[in-house]
Amino acid sequence: MNKVRTVFEKKGRAKYISHLDLNRFMLRAFRRTKLPIWYTEGYNPHPYIAFALALSLGYESECEIMDFNLNEDIEYSQIIDKLNSVMPEGIRFKEAFAPVRKITEIAKSCFDIRIKVSNPEHTAILLKEFINRDKIIVEKKTKKGMTEIDIKPHIEVSEIISDDMYIYFSIILPAGTQVNYNPSLLLDTFKNAENSDFEMINICRKSIICSDGEKFGKL
Repeated sequence: MNKVRTVFEKKGRAKYISHLDLNRFMLRAFRRTKLPIWYTEGYNPHPYIAFALALSLGYESECEIMDFNLNEDIEYSQIIDKLNSVMPEGIRFKEAFAPVRKITEIAKSCFDIRIKVSNPEHTAILLKEFINRDKIIVEKKTKKGMTEIDIKPHIEVSEIISDDMYIYFSIILPAGTQVNYNPSLLLDTFKNAENSDFEMINICRKSIICSDGEKFGKL
């Protein structure tokens, strides 16, 4: 059995494909590629594929990770070509390689964010002041219901830049098997706190980071 890890991007119209639909689509895609994918054993065998992190609907990404097993050794370049030949617009596989890191090593995700506001310069100042608060209390849904948490110690925000129409910045948030924070937690809280009216233009996951600071995956 040959274990394979792939990196793909999900952009444009493809960002509106939900994680569940993406999983279903990939299973159908493997049948079209005729790659010798390994099936699970047991009463109900099915093709094995696994994604490192679910991506929120409407978000783009340059670093989605999908693992699967093949019954034969096939050149990685051939795997990429076969997968890309059946992908829809917006999904493109970039690289395939043997997995080294465990998914449990994932600790953070980095996102690029672009928002549109009527007064970018003023809103950028308000956002900087909001980020610099001692505490940033947000409401997060858990298994026990809604709870308030302080995300300030767990976020890293890059320089906030504005132009005539937009505000740009990057944010690193906890991600993985234990804790996941969505960028909308910060943005929705800021929007309510400052009564700021803005339009979310784009959120793109740029990288997935391990607990030791290294990027997850080969890229």
